[in-house]
Amino acid sequence: MTTVLVTGGAGFIGSHVAERFLAEGWAVHIVDNLVTGNRANIAERATFHELDIRDARAAALVAELKPTVLVHLAAQMDVRKSVAEPVFDAETNIVGSLNLIEAVRLHSPATRIVFSSTGGAVYGDQTTPPNAETFEKNPESPYAVAKLAVENYLAYYGRVHGVQSAVLRYGNVYGPRQDPHGEAGVIAIFCGRLLDGRPLTLFGDGRQVRDYVYVGDVVEITWRASTRDLPPAALLDARAFNVGTGQPTDVLRLVSVLAAVSGSVASVEHRSERPGEQRTSFLDVRKSAEHFDWRPRVSLEQGLALSYEWFAALHAARGLTQREGAR
Repeated sequence: MTTVLVTGGAGFIGSHVAERFLAEGWAVHIVDNLVTGNRANIAERATFHELDIRDARAAALVAELKPTVLVHLAAQMDVRKSVAEPVFDAETNIVGSLNLIEAVRLHSPATRIVFSSTGGAVYGDQTTPPNAETFEKNPESPYAVAKLAVENYLAYYGRVHGVQSAVLRYGNVYGPRQDPHGEAGVIAIFCGRLLDGRPLTLFGDGRQVRDYVYVGDVVEITWRASTRDLPPAALLDARAFNVGTGQPTDVLRLVSVLAAVSGSVASVEHRSERPGEQRTSFLDVRKSAEHFDWRPRVSLEQGLALSYEWFAALHAARGLTQREGAR
């Protein structure tokens, strides 16, 4: 049976990716340290390894399994934590990634690595969106610096050692199981506040623009990048692909659409704009469309409706559990 190893497979995106590979008949192994991942997200037919990607045992697992594909999603993903603790961020996101890449080079050279990078943060604020893969990179946080560093390592390993890899520069991914602490956590937070009847907090004027892409569309391109031919190894951007909708969406529109799909009246409170926050970021996704014949299929309205429905069911289940516990 064809094997995939998914790091971060107990997390939001990783658990959906693992389910897709299982549906395609692959043997799925998951590596996750459960710091932000949730054991409840792990598919029943997947083999789970509770490991940190920095651990030598994670490298040994790569050597043992020799997977056809390594989907590397595990990361320290909190931008604010990366600013506060840049050494910890680098240890996880750079050294942890190198631990796996070196294991592939040394013990499993036929393995393809699919790496989740960031389509917003690597370009910084010095470009005029929509950002194409070849645009200048000026990361504004240690998190983005680390992601770009791993991209450079993979380009080097491809040119020098023949390691096969695809870099997916995700936009702001959202959907069921979303962690409110991730890059697109605002949607999970807003859903929770609507369900609790609390006001939605907007920082600044709410005109900050992002590229929100539904998790199902992200899973699809991750599958295609894992199983289809790649361009030849070359410089940094040769095997990098933006993953988004190509459509700018500001926070005020998120509030409007969420209020509509939830049937709620959304009250809003404004706070001061957060220092250092990117103002505008969205992606040019033509390269992904041309190479992988991939396009986002889920509209913002559809995706937010599916997300709200999932969070509402979770909210109801928690309320039932609390009521039963109080008896």
